[in-house]
Amino acid sequence: MKIAIVGMGYVGLPLALRFVRAGVSVLGVDVDAAKCTALNSGCSYIKHVPSPAVAEATAAKLLEATTDFARISEVEAILLCVPTPLNDERGPDMSFVFGTGESLAPHLRKGHLVVLESTTYPGTTDTDLRAILERGSGLVAGRDFHLAFSPEREDPGSTRWDVHRIPKIVGGLTPACRDRAVACYAKAIECVVPVSSCRVAEAAKLLENIFRSVNIALVNELKVVYTAMGIDVWEVIEAAKTKPFGFMPFYPGPGLGGHCIPIDPFYLTWKAREFGQETRFIELAGEINSAMPLYVVERVVAALGRPIQGARILLLGLAYKADVDDDRESPTYELMRLFEERGAQTAYHDPHVPVIRPVREHPQYAGRRSTALSPEGHDLALLVTAHAEYRDFNFSGWPIPLVDTRNCVTRRPAKYFRA
Repeated sequence: MKIAIVGMGYVGLPLALRFVRAGVSVLGVDVDAAKCTALNSGCSYIKHVPSPAVAEATAAKLLEATTDFARISEVEAILLCVPTPLNDERGPDMSFVFGTGESLAPHLRKGHLVVLESTTYPGTTDTDLRAILERGSGLVAGRDFHLAFSPEREDPGSTRWDVHRIPKIVGGLTPACRDRAVACYAKAIECVVPVSSCRVAEAAKLLENIFRSVNIALVNELKVVYTAMGIDVWEVIEAAKTKPFGFMPFYPGPGLGGHCIPIDPFYLTWKAREFGQETRFIELAGEINSAMPLYVVERVVAALGRPIQGARILLLGLAYKADVDDDRESPTYELMRLFEERGAQTAYHDPHVPVIRPVREHPQYAGRRSTALSPEGHDLALLVTAHAEYRDFNFSGWPIPLVDTRNCVTRRPAKYFRA
């Protein structure tokens, strides 16, 4: 069997390697020629995806990358793993999905399976994407080719939840579409969960991320309230999670990051308006989580004990998650912006992100480099990401204040604060 995976990023590349390990030949398709060159040379550009795994796959001629969409004629199935960010109005930016569909359509043939994995609003696969594919190919979905949705579930850097261990939801345009997609994923994934439609699968992915967003917002709000009361919210959570039923711990932080939680809930908010519905929990959670960077700035000012203008702030951690190099939607960028707007100078340290890559949201920071993990030249350190290096580091001799937004520092300086 040979499949194509369109979008060889944080979702597409690990999925490709999983299929390769199952003996399936994978054609990686990406508009970024540099990524294709790296993969064909046996090199990974994602830190938690080891280059030897890529090299082994390419040497075995089970993985090849290309920018040429015409080559999908060689494969049986096409899996779409492209970004679905928000636009400037916080609505869905579907340009990557729809653009991929338009590039794909002229090369579709009878018998192909097309699966969208990108998180999106219910109805994307069976209406919008379907129309693009049918119009561009002259084929009919459900009759001439199979169409399905199977949401990505990726836990970057996790050793427990590798791709093949995470259950895979699959919904199809028709029962036959679903069954064809189930059979495809079953070659590489331990547990495949069929559902009745593409829309159920799309909605399930949104529910997963909305659940996390709302509960993180709750503990973020409680953090502010309990701090005002002189109560340690971290101790409260540790006590509460001793209950063996009816409680699941979530933890506060400096703001949401990553490609899912800060973005995906608003896809449902946008779609709900079409049906005259309000999503008040989602919108309130978004307001609370979006306010966290401002709260952190206030705590930094309090720790400094003076106005922030002219202060030199060292931010510890640029990645949105511990021990990975993924900086998408990282709250560190928003904190940098807020500090610099107030006249402070910022530098960052991150062992996983030695240099800031160009990103759409914060192009002004591209090219900045990680500085030394040292108090020299700084007035305050702000820990944003709970990297293992910081959890194990001895900060006890640092003369400057350290503000910890993750409650992860064990060897603390004399001037230690939480935010």
